[in-house]
Amino acid sequence: MPQDKLDLLGPLMNDIGHELSRIVGGDPNGIFLYVEIGEGWVRPSVFKDEGDVVRWYDPKDDYLSDLLFEAWYLEPDGPNMRWSVLEYAIVDGKFHVSMKYPEEVNVDIVDSERRQTALRARFGDKPVVYPPPPKGAFELKL
Repeated sequence: MPQDKLDLLGPLMNDIGHELSRIVGGDPNGIFLYVEIGEGWVRPSVFKDEGDVVRWYDPKDDYLSDLLFEAWYLEPDGPNMRWSVLEYAIVDGKFHVSMKYPEEVNVDIVDSERRQTALRARFGDKPVVYPPPPKGAFELKL
């Protein structure tokens, strides 16, 4: 008998939570994951509320992306059937997930403001700390 999608998705979301805990180095409380995804690409952004600031964490390997693709491919194939944005938060030891679909958000158009809007909705005006740019990096301005 085939398993229900939620029977597969629940444990997978739990695995994502364990990976997020590993990425931040311990206590998962306060983690926020913002993901934009499409066919052949995924952009996960991992943040953690650290009291006075929110810190960005680099996943450093592809395991989180692999888990996200696995969850994405559980959705039926077809236009607008798979989510395009996932927001995943861990609060008081429990994960909370919300998904937006292509008719709600067009992630084919790159817009960094969507992630900033999600961060403001979750953390208000709390400053976000990113690591310094690597030596020799430069910023392009249009």
